[in-house]
Order: sequence, then structure tokens, then C-alpha cells
Amino acid sequence: MNKILLFSRNYGILIITILLFLALAITTDGFATPRNMRNLLDQQSTILIAASFMTIAIIAGNFDVSVSSIFVAAPLFALTVENSTGNAFLAVAVAVLIGLSMGAFNGIIVTRIKVNSFIGTLATSFMFFGAGFLISERSLMRPEGEIYQQIARTRFLGITSAFWIALVVVIIAWILLSKTRFGRNVYATGGNREAARLAGVNVDHVQAVTFVMLGAAAALAGVINSSRSISAQPSDDFSFVFAVLTAVIVGGTSIAGGKGAIWRTVTAAFFLAFMTNGFNLNQIDPIWQRIIEGIVILIAVSIDAWTQRRPG
Repeated sequence: MNKILLFSRNYGILIITILLFLALAITTDGFATPRNMRNLLDQQSTILIAASFMTIAIIAGNFDVSVSSIFVAAPLFALTVENSTGNAFLAVAVAVLIGLSMGAFNGIIVTRIKVNSFIGTLATSFMFFGAGFLISERSLMRPEGEIYQQIARTRFLGITSAFWIALVVVIIAWILLSKTRFGRNVYATGGNREAARLAGVNVDHVQAVTFVMLGAAAALAGVINSSRSISAQPSDDFSFVFAVLTAVIVGGTSIAGGKGAIWRTVTAAFFLAFMTNGFNLNQIDPIWQRIIEGIVILIAVSIDAWTQRRPG
């Protein structure tokens, strides 16, 4: 019984994702087609980029709700540069630098000023959203050159470059978390901050770095989104961070810190994508979609709370 429980803890999200895929492939016309699968890969690219590094941040013991604001603001800075210089590569570099800077600011707020990460990044979200409105002069922006438009739209083996970029980012995040000393320090910091400090881990540095990396990832995701839609506009929409957090939490990353894995987040992202795609193909009322998605999130959080209380 214990072995079954342990197996379900470790691989439950993978099993239900495979079962959902098979069920939809059998029952839903148009689901398992190459075109639909390619669209799903493309659509999930921005979520995968940000969720991979959100996983690392949460394992380290912090939340970052400013992801949406960086996702919105960074491509506005990028397009300002692209429109002025015509250099798409410089535009991307500027966007990532903006994301790094915003992430660093979050890190300072949390690790130096000691503001709760949820409250601190909620406050900085409004600042970053405001920066987006200012740099764009409250207007929709579009790339002037073809190169910027092709950042996320170029196809290789029939799949958009947006997904290939996301795949590279996911691999980098996985290596950092599971194969490096930094990754071990992330788990130690989130698992028991004081014990990690006594063991010689610079916990403030570890947590600050997770904010910086997540800021860069959110900025890159924003650039890909603006390239795909050939536009960017200022807003104060928090929906992107909710999508990212849903993938991380449903994937089983502990909201208490110290537990989680990149592959679980990636699997959960596709589980949620399959579910939403299945809803749409079967013309399920969007109201019921919201209710079911809420139930799924509640179940995931409840399982996390139960496993936290259970010894072993």
C-alpha cells in the first residue's frame, strides 16, 4: 500500500495526463490531429518558459505575482527599441535585461527589506504595469521589421520556434534545479531556511537569484507572445500569472517550499492544456470550464496539504 501511495505521489500527474490524452484522442474528433497538437505546443510555449522558473522560485519558498506585469511590460520596451533602431536582437536583449532588472528589484524587496514575497511582488506588479503604460504612451505597439515577427513564428519540423525556445528554456531550468549545487541549495532553502543557513547556504542570495531568473523568463515569454501576435499593448491583466501558478501547483510543487520538479510542472501544463482544448472541442460552456478548473486546482492544493501533514 505504501509503495502504491509513493508511486501515485511521484507519478500521479503523469498518469492522469496520459489517461486524459488517450480519453480525448478516442472520444473527441480533431483532438489527436497533428495540427491540433502543433497548436497546443505553440500555445503552451509562454506558460512553459515562465512556469519552469516559477517552479524554482516556489521551491525556494517564495511567490512572485509580478510575472504578469513583466510579461506585459518587457515586450513594450523591446518594441520601443525595435521601432527606434530596427534591430530585433537588440530589442530582445533589452527586454530580457528589463526582466532581469525587475526580478532583481523583487529580490531586493523580499530578501533585503524583508517584505512578504506575495505582498511585495503584488506591489511591484502595479509599478511594472505602470512602466509599461509610460513607455508605450498607453498605445498598442507593433514591430516594424520582419525579423521580430519571426522570433516566435518560424517553423522547424512543422513546429513554431516559440516551442523550440520554450524547450531550451525548460531544459536549462531542469539542469539548474536537478543537476547543480544551486538547485540543491534551492531545495534546502525552501525546505528549511534556518537549517540551510546553518549549513552554509546563502539563502538570501539563492532566493534573490530565483527572482532574477524568473524575471528574465517572464520577459522572454512576453517577447515571444508579442512576436506571435505581432503586437503588444499595456494592460494590468494578471491572467498570465494565474495560468503559470496553476501549472506549478497542479504539478505538485509544494506551496510551502522545498518540494517540486520541472517535469511535473511541464506535465501539468499539458494536462491543463489538454483539458481546456477538450472542453473547447466538445463545446463545453465556459462557465462550467471555470468551475471544473477551480475544482482541479482545489484538489491539487488539498493533496499538497494532506501530503505535508502525512509523515514520510
